[in-house]
Amino acid sequence: MPGMMFHRFADRVEAGRVLASALSSYAGRSDVLVLALPRGGVPVAREVAQALGVPMDLWIVRKLGVPGAEELAMGALAGNGVCVFNDDVIAYMQIDKGTIGAVRMREQAELERRNDLYRHGLPPLDVAGKAVIVVDDGFATGATMRAAIASLRKAGASWIVAAAPVGAASTCRIIEREADDMVCVYTPEPFAGVGMWYADFSQTTDQQVQAIMQTQATAAAQAAHP
Repeated sequence: MPGMMFHRFADRVEAGRVLASALSSYAGRSDVLVLALPRGGVPVAREVAQALGVPMDLWIVRKLGVPGAEELAMGALAGNGVCVFNDDVIAYMQIDKGTIGAVRMREQAELERRNDLYRHGLPPLDVAGKAVIVVDDGFATGATMRAAIASLRKAGASWIVAAAPVGAASTCRIIEREADDMVCVYTPEPFAGVGMWYADFSQTTDQQVQAIMQTQATAAAQAAHP
């Protein structure tokens, strides 16, 4: 909500509950699936999925960080061979093709490691014909969300919602052009960075992601066989 004053979210759980309220029009729909961008988007997405009463899974993407300033994304990788670049960042930082290629190779290996760890090597979900809500903990450069959107388009998703509790207004405008719907609760200015808007922005660990997904899988199994 541009121009609206707010204090920082306590943590990703609170942020997820606030985001869920903004997504209430998608509640209870049989064609809707919440997809979390690991790792930071996972605890946010859990709150969204629970509030909306829809299934949740992962959509694995990897940021291509600028060497020496890894939090700044020069691009991102996703499944289906998708790679998007932030050309303005690459030009401003004067990053050469060799460096980009090396970072891309390293992050491709990390993407595959995470797929093995979180999904036990299983292929991505069949999202064809689904309305998917892609959740992250915030929009900074937007590279990872843009990569997720492009790969989901390639996979046949029928409707793509890009969702985050907080983001840079300029990034939201870019994402809005690429998604079918874009929900970002707050767009504070100056933005400074996603972590600035959380009291607790500690890193989400692999173990936390695994624990959340195991809980989701158990709940889904119980719902299928009450």
